[in-house]
Order: sequence, then structure tokens, then C-alpha cells
Amino acid sequence: MSEMKVAIVTGASGGIGSSIALRLAKEQYRVVVHYGGNEAAANALVKTIESHGGEAFAYAADIADVASSEALVKETLHRYGRVDVLINNAGVTRDQLFIRMSVEDFNHVIDTNLKGTFNMIKHVSRSMLKQRFGRIVNITSVVGEIGNAGQANYAASKAGIRGLTQSLAKEFGKKNVTVNAVAPGFIETAMTASLPAEVQEAYLAQIPLGRYGSPDDVAGVVAFLIGQDGDYITGQTIQVNGGMV
Repeated sequence: MSEMKVAIVTGASGGIGSSIALRLAKEQYRVVVHYGGNEAAANALVKTIESHGGEAFAYAADIADVASSEALVKETLHRYGRVDVLINNAGVTRDQLFIRMSVEDFNHVIDTNLKGTFNMIKHVSRSMLKQRFGRIVNITSVVGEIGNAGQANYAASKAGIRGLTQSLAKEFGKKNVTVNAVAPGFIETAMTASLPAEVQEAYLAQIPLGRYGSPDDVAGVVAFLIGQDGDYITGQTIQVNGGMV
């Protein structure tokens, strides 16, 4: 087997996740393209990676489910024998003012974003600790730092991920496993493009750099954190928001 390292990227079928997967493939990682529902986009990404000489496969899993997320990791270990990098990018929103927010919508966001991150780390941690190497990067959000009206569930899930990141960095450090987070601000994706023009303009007015971020802006920071130059960084949340916060 080659010396290529192996990376799992959750929620890799679009937006930020897709850019991260492509960047890691360029950095000579074998990439596991996890997706929740968009099989066509995930397969297209795998083909793109392979067309550039990389190696990847797509896998559908519900990361909020313990057995389904474990199956993803087991399949990775079966194919490649190791997991070196985990990028927890998968996430959902179910926005609503708190007074109208249902228990189901709160639980769904917490289960996917926070519990899903826990599940994935739980499943890869034993392998990483045993091999005495691992790089975990959790994608949070500026909303987890400052909150946002109508996103109490999402903000809580992302703030929870930051606490999880800091705690696991302390637990895993002695085994050379780093755990960091990246908190994007307003990034141009299909999700943000669907927002009303006045909402987009309001966000733009809060960004000192005067532009929205791109998924590649986030992917570059992720690549830094898992690369050799990021070896002495752990327990940190890196803000990628153009000065918004």
C-alpha cells in the first residue's frame, strides 16, 4: 500500500465540504467522500478527484446514527487500513424563532451537528490513538461564537462543538492527535445564495473585508491545520470570517 494518508470528509457532496475534499486530494490524501442524500454530487466529486490522479470513494451514512456512522469508519478501515484525518463538516439547519421552534427541530440539529461530530470522533479515535497520529478538524460557525436570532438550535450545536474540540485536544494530545475547529463566517454556497437579497446585503455590511468568503478560503485553513505547519496547533478555533467577528 502507498504512503498516502487517508481523510474522511463528512458532508462532502457540496459547498465547503466539496472544496475541502478536493484540496485534500490535491495534498495527496485518499479521500472518503461522505454524503447524506446527494449521491449524484458525491459520485461526481469522486470522478473529479480520480480525473486528477487522486483516489476516493463515496459513502452514504447518517452521522447522527451510531451504527451508520460506525459503518462509514469501518468501511474506510477495510479499504485503506487507517484513518489519519477526520473533517467533521456535515451539518443541517432548521431555522425558526425560539418561541416557534419545535422540540423535533431542536433535536434534529443537535443530533446531526453535535452528536454526529461526537459519533465520528468516537469511531476514529481508537485507531488514531493506537497509531499515535491523527488530525481532527471540526467545522463550526461564526454563529456558534455570537449567536443569531432564529438559529438557537444551530448556534447551540456549533458552540457545543467548540467545547468538544477543546476538551478532546487535552485528552488526545499525548498521542499526537490534534483537534481543532474552523469557524466560517458568511461563505458563498448554494445554501447562502438562496437567502433573500436584503439578508445577504445585511451580512455584507458587517464584513470589514467587504466580500463574502469562498469555500476555498475555508479549505485552505483546514489544509494548514492538518499539514506539517499545523503540528503544534491544537484545541483552537480559527475564525474565517473576513473580520466579521
